[in-house]
Amino acid sequence: MESPIYRRILLKLSGEVLAGDQGFGIDPAQANYLAREVKSVYDLGVEIGLIIGAGNIFRGIQASSKGMDRVTGDYLGMMATVMNAITVQDALEKMDCPTRTLTAISITQIAENYIRRRALRHIEKGRIVIVAGGTGNPFFSTDMAAALRANELSAEIVLKGTKVDGVYDKDPEKFPDAIQYNTVTFSEVLEKRLKVMDLTAITLCEENRLPIRIFNIKIPGNLKKVVCGHKLGTTVTE
Repeated sequence: MESPIYRRILLKLSGEVLAGDQGFGIDPAQANYLAREVKSVYDLGVEIGLIIGAGNIFRGIQASSKGMDRVTGDYLGMMATVMNAITVQDALEKMDCPTRTLTAISITQIAENYIRRRALRHIEKGRIVIVAGGTGNPFFSTDMAAALRANELSAEIVLKGTKVDGVYDKDPEKFPDAIQYNTVTFSEVLEKRLKVMDLTAITLCEENRLPIRIFNIKIPGNLKKVVCGHKLGTTVTE
């Protein structure tokens, strides 16, 4: 059995991964797939914090561009992250993975309020902690929430699981000659405006020397390989 090179990780998943082939909403089969991937790492003894976006349900910034108040749209997006979190929690618990969902917006019937010390205590007790509701504030993305919670929870790295293989010099879906980076610095990401995470999140990770790894979560086994040190995807570091 391979050994993990990280003791504690913060896994950031895009909401689109939950949508499956339908492109929107929640596909239970995809939730089960993600749960299996996370369990494969949990079984190695890795401590896991998990944040899921809401792009499969609602994007506040897109609603804002169509006339909705930006603050209202962002709060709707936060609520959508709670739906995704509870879905993945249900799938994980059916696989005998103890899981807690903590949310930055209060929905006490289905999730605990996010308190840093409480989240740390759950992790120390061997539970997977899913953090929902973004930062609890409008104008901040789930990328920013991932960077913030990773620092708060003393994660060693932010692993961003997406539908692409890593970071490219241009959009690989539009340009077949796009070149993938194996490693890129925070400064290069900011200077070249590379599509890694939003700039506020990148800056926070840079200031706290927290590396980021972007990889394709849709390929079975990739998460475990990354946690065990395989050179997959793109690493953003100092």
